[in-house]
Amino acid sequence: MSNFEFAEGKILASIEGGVGKVVFNQPEKRNAMSVNMWEGMGAALDLFAEDPNVRCVVLTGAGDKAFVSGADISQFEKVRNNADAQKEYDKLTSAGRRKLANYEKPVIAQIRGFCMGGGLGIAMSTDIRIASDDSQFGIPAAKLSIAYGFDMVRALVDLVGPAHAHMILMTGERFDAKEAERIGLVNKVVPAAELEATVAKLTATLAGNAPLSLKTNKMTVKAVCKDRADRDMEQIKAAMAACFDSADYKEGRRAFMEKRKPVFTGR
Repeated sequence: MSNFEFAEGKILASIEGGVGKVVFNQPEKRNAMSVNMWEGMGAALDLFAEDPNVRCVVLTGAGDKAFVSGADISQFEKVRNNADAQKEYDKLTSAGRRKLANYEKPVIAQIRGFCMGGGLGIAMSTDIRIASDDSQFGIPAAKLSIAYGFDMVRALVDLVGPAHAHMILMTGERFDAKEAERIGLVNKVVPAAELEATVAKLTATLAGNAPLSLKTNKMTVKAVCKDRADRDMEQIKAAMAACFDSADYKEGRRAFMEKRKPVFTGR
């Protein structure tokens, strides 16, 4: 296993078995995201993107109290105290947000405890969300007199639909994992004791699948959710062609005929 630290140890990263893991490591604040943690997360994602042996990424929180409880409100008086300050805050955090939103490799959120506000925004930017049965969700914007950006609201509406989005945003109330699963906010809820093993089984499956296929299918799903004018259909067609022309496609066919597991290289 390879281990790395970013943001003065508040972002921990590791690589093992084809899986890159990011740990939000501020448990004394329920893993609330500070500005430098956004930058650290982006650095960790860059590290994984450059390593061809990393096939998928897991995001999780330190301890058992929170995935990410939201933005670090203790910084609000300094960095988000009015509209102009909010614009500057967006500039400081937007690089990490963009990297996660546009990431080519599969990303899984392993959620336990509080997943609130900006933390839920992080989870919604991943591809698959697995939560423990003791998790809590919510977007308390209405209780702080703030509004979330278009991209985050669109992600919420894409996942749960406008009716549930209105309920979540207008009430600002917390809801449990069972409700999150019912409305489609998370893919699966498991007992807390089974969370890590469930995610490990999922990542093992993804790490063994064809990287080009994972990349192309993720790209296509994201394109479906975009406005027609924003879809790069030529990019999608080229990525599909690359899959069919790849050595991995030949390996997949041979493995199927030989009744064995394929060994993919991403080429």
